[in-house]
Amino acid sequence: MKRIFKWLGILLGGALVVVIALAIHVIYFKPFSVKIFYEKAFMEFALESPQTLSSIRLLEQIGLRGHNSKLDDYSPERVDELNQRLLDNYETLKSYDRDDMNAADGLSYDILDWFMQNQIAGIPYSWHGYPVNQLFGIQNGLPQFMASIHHIGDQRDAEDYIKRLGQFGRVFDEVIAGLDIQEQKGIIPPQFVITKVLAEMREFSTQPVVENILYTSLLERTEKISGIEQTTIDRLADEARTVIESTVYPAYGRLIEYFTGLDDKVDDNYGVWKLPDGDAYYDYRLRSNTTLDIGADEIHAVGVAEVARIEAEMDALLVSQGYTEGTVAERMLQLGDEERFLYPNTDEGREQILADYQALIDEIMQEMPKYFGRLPKASVEVKRVPEFTEKTAPAAYYQSPSLDGARPGRFFINLRDLKELPKWSMRTLTYHEAVPGHHFQSALQSEMKGVPQFRRLLGFTAFSEGWGLYAERLAAEAGFTDDPYDDLGRLKDEMMRAVRLVVDTGIHRKRWSREQAIEYMASKTGMQMSDVITEIERYFVIPGQATSYKTGMLKILELRARAQQSMGENFDIRSFHDAVLDNGDVPLPILEELVDAYIAGEN
Repeated sequence: MKRIFKWLGILLGGALVVVIALAIHVIYFKPFSVKIFYEKAFMEFALESPQTLSSIRLLEQIGLRGHNSKLDDYSPERVDELNQRLLDNYETLKSYDRDDMNAADGLSYDILDWFMQNQIAGIPYSWHGYPVNQLFGIQNGLPQFMASIHHIGDQRDAEDYIKRLGQFGRVFDEVIAGLDIQEQKGIIPPQFVITKVLAEMREFSTQPVVENILYTSLLERTEKISGIEQTTIDRLADEARTVIESTVYPAYGRLIEYFTGLDDKVDDNYGVWKLPDGDAYYDYRLRSNTTLDIGADEIHAVGVAEVARIEAEMDALLVSQGYTEGTVAERMLQLGDEERFLYPNTDEGREQILADYQALIDEIMQEMPKYFGRLPKASVEVKRVPEFTEKTAPAAYYQSPSLDGARPGRFFINLRDLKELPKWSMRTLTYHEAVPGHHFQSALQSEMKGVPQFRRLLGFTAFSEGWGLYAERLAAEAGFTDDPYDDLGRLKDEMMRAVRLVVDTGIHRKRWSREQAIEYMASKTGMQMSDVITEIERYFVIPGQATSYKTGMLKILELRARAQQSMGENFDIRSFHDAVLDNGDVPLPILEELVDAYIAGEN
């Protein structure tokens, strides 16, 4: 144990700090230092979440791997435990004197204070939300975790993978217990959620085991283990097949049975206003995602104004290229049908588009030293969204690198229909999800030095998604969308984010129907209808999140304009971007304080 404590201490910033933190955790005394409290609170959470530990790969660096054979606790009792721990930890945090802290400790305090206050405000809504949904539900999230996050580098990793498969039954039963509580409270998902997750689960659990991603992912990666014997590979494959047949598929069967019964009780698609205390819950979701105290009506109005502005810019560009007939959305749909902008919907076309996305990343990375003083050490690679989730997954998303460097940042592309990915849309998607968007924002945060561990991992949606959208604008300013069609792609994506302000508030506050929201988005964006439906249904199951993009981007642009005006010729875009990103994700009010301090320090 002494060796473990020693190396944990080195990893987290000092052996003595962690030894004391872990000891205090055992005897439940208040740490004498707020720095120790930060690490105690983080380790307290992380050590009880084996999936988090596998994701960040913190302990593997010192040879600790036992967590990789376990899955998290999803039980209702665990929800209550976490809520009580949150209340206890917040009481401890507030017992420290903020005025006695230096700037670095004070910033960490303020970030954690905001986060914990917000989490406590959400305790009354612990059972609001839909843990089984068509986008990021347990039924598709757990297989993705196994295929994308669970590391397989040697035989033990493969054996741990199989042990985790054996826990699917326990996890699904715990989720069902929570669903029972929600149903008793009158919290039931919209009809389309039930219909889609039932279809997804039935397809997933009836395919031959040897074709299931849980089996193929293990086999493909096990075969790459250096020096492993074929007899061992065959044994592991047989064990996995047996567990999938005896445990995993029956677990899906029980969840299917539950949702089949739920299907008879639901026949409508409402926003969260329909839930108990739905309006208050939505207000909470807006504040959580924007990190600002702005109401639904104000957000809706900003969205309407931004839609009008962007529509005018798109119209001018389309006219300049000879597209003059029909609405902007109709002309963008026309543009999306032109063969010159499309990849063939074939395996070869999919291979080519992945290669071309990677080339776009490599291209822009060459120019980033002109715009950033600090670049991420982690690389980023392009991957295909797992095929079993393509139908309901978003067009693209980003996955952060692991802390030990074993897993790079990953930019996932949905290749279900290449018509949804015209060539003029590729640049802006790359700049948002990869460089200089989420990869810079996320990788630089994970590479921060001299800060509490929670600072390297904690996320604030308005900051991260606001940065992603700002990155699209920055790339355009840097000349990467000078082609008018590429710039139309950028504006189309910005239009989608502006429309999100309108439809999210429309659905959850103004009581728009699913069909009304779909019609509005389709009429303004020129997106393919399949994409529109996926987007609108996303807003139903994660209320408020869609409002974070434009809110965050507008705040960053506001702060940049303030810095430019205040600093004049002394303004440097590289140091401004470093000021924004150097402290990791923060709530927008704290970002404003940081930029104001940066301005004052430069003048």
